[in-house]
Amino acid sequence: MRQLCLTLAAAMAATAFLGLAQDSGPYKVLKTAKVGGEGGFDYVTADADGRRLYVGRSGVSGGPGRIMVYNLDTLEKVGEIPNTLRVHGATASPKSHHGFASSNPVVMFDTKTFETIKTIEVKGNPDGYLYDAFNDRVYILSHSKPHATVIDAADGSIVGTIDDLGGAPEEAATDGKGTIYVDIEDKDNIAVVDAKTLTVKAHYDVTGKGGGCAGLALDVKNQILFAACRNPQNMVILSAKDGKILETLPLAGGSDGALFNPRTMEAFSSHGNGTLTIIKENSPTSFVVEQNLQTMTGAKTSTLDSKTDHVLLIAAEYAPPPAAPVTPPPPSPDGRGRGGRGGRGQMLPDSFSIVVVGK
Repeated sequence: MRQLCLTLAAAMAATAFLGLAQDSGPYKVLKTAKVGGEGGFDYVTADADGRRLYVGRSGVSGGPGRIMVYNLDTLEKVGEIPNTLRVHGATASPKSHHGFASSNPVVMFDTKTFETIKTIEVKGNPDGYLYDAFNDRVYILSHSKPHATVIDAADGSIVGTIDDLGGAPEEAATDGKGTIYVDIEDKDNIAVVDAKTLTVKAHYDVTGKGGGCAGLALDVKNQILFAACRNPQNMVILSAKDGKILETLPLAGGSDGALFNPRTMEAFSSHGNGTLTIIKENSPTSFVVEQNLQTMTGAKTSTLDSKTDHVLLIAAEYAPPPAAPVTPPPPSPDGRGRGGRGGRGQMLPDSFSIVVVGK
């Protein structure tokens, strides 16, 4: 019996050590700001130059949503853009100082006054988005065709659409030199897009290494892509030049967003189970999981403040899930951030929070 107790104690100590070692590292939660407000949420975007943080909040009881705008330094609310239908998030052009809500219609707004400039009718179902400084354009992604609507950030005109991505786009990254990379969530590949012609040049297959890739980040200098996938839960690291897979590393949860910080040479993957995996790029051929950090349950999307090197995530507190009905309800039309991915109760009032991670 004594030997058994000693063995169990040693096993527990070893497990605790492994958990600590996995979670130990340079990053920690610096601040959690409970900013409150009603409505579901999806994406968060930092405007590092304008010192603004944009968060899309869905409407209550079927009403219109809004973009909440916070001071990126203090996290205090500084404004909002109302009447954004089926909104997921927003991005902004530092050149034209115009913002764009991924909603239907797309709402174009002034980033200084937050006044609506115009609404832009688009087809499909706007979801993810990307601002590309290469030619000052905004890409509105959709799981249904057209898979991408491209908007001129200066005047809000539709430049064109991309219909041949080959599947449902989830997240995109740009090299700022004329090439856009888009992870195709339902086809397990990365589409390579010519930003000048709006045509697809190639597809990089990650089948077997990672499926359902929902996060994508890019090391522009070394031309390395980080595809954060859900099935299996891996970060697939591949060459942006030719799609050659360089490494596959485990993630701590199902990803819904990826980032890369060129100043620290680190990639980040945020997960709905409240973990953040940090991967260190030691060289263009050497990568390692540096840390798995506990953040906040539900903090599945993230953004990078490139001036402070802080990673910001959004989450909320929820009541226990209700008892399962005899007949399950139909899935939510958009699913994301609105209870459509099941297993939780109602959001607790004013529990919406912004989590700041840094060293």
